Amino acid sequence: MSHARVLMYTTAVCPYCIRAKQLLAARGVTAIEEIRVDTDPEQRQIMMERTGRRTVPQIFIGDTHVGGCDDLIALDAAGGLLPLLSA
Repeated sequence: MSHARVLMYTTAVCPYCIRAKQLLAARGVTAIEEIRVDTDPEQRQIMMERTGRRTVPQIFIGDTHVGGCDDLIALDAAGGLLPLLSA
């Protein structure tokens, strides 16, 4: 099964980033494009402009901004994650 592109703004030691990656892997995602905002302050600014949020992770599936880890978990629980990944 091919998946939509997954992009995630992250930091090195963020437990929520790790949890989000684990959930995506459990749903069959094999590649996540990570943008590390802890090593590139300009990327943090871009993330904040794109999302209106300061915290990581910020997750995009295709063109859809899913939000953070809690948002991803809620989307999965509601049955919306797999259809979004398959789009």
